[in-house]
Amino acid sequence: MRASGVCGEHAGTEGFKVWKFLLAAGLTLACGIVSGEASAHDQKRISGIAAYYSEDYKGQTASGARYDPKKFTAAHLTLPFGTQLRITDTKTRRSVTVIVNDRGPFTKGRVIDLSLAAAKALNMTERGLIQVTAAVQ
Repeated sequence: MRASGVCGEHAGTEGFKVWKFLLAAGLTLACGIVSGEASAHDQKRISGIAAYYSEDYKGQTASGARYDPKKFTAAHLTLPFGTQLRITDTKTRRSVTVIVNDRGPFTKGRVIDLSLAAAKALNMTERGLIQVTAAVQ
C-alpha cells in the first residue's frame, strides 16, 4: 500500500511541474498577445505600409472630431488620440508631423492611414501606398 502512495506523490509532483510549465507558457503567450504591437514594433517607432483617406471621404473620426482633409491627422489602431507622430516616406525621405485622431487601418498589412493633406505633403497620392516609419514625438 505504501508503494502506491509514493507513486501517487511522485505523480503529483510531476503533474505539478507540468502544470507550472503550462501556466508559465500560457502567461507568456497571453502577455505577448495583450502587448500585441509592442512585440512587433518599438512603441516609439513603427514601420510599415501607409495608406490615405480618399478625396471623397467625409465623416467623423473615432475621437469624435469631424474628418478634415486639410489637417495633418492619422488613424492608428492602438496609439492614444492626440499622439503626435513624425511620418517619413522611406523611399523619398519626405516627412510630415500628424496627430492621431482616428482608429485604423483595418486592412491587413497596413500600419497607418493618413489624411489627404499629409498624403499630399508626402507626394504619395500618385503612388497610393508607401512604406513609412513613424516616430512618436
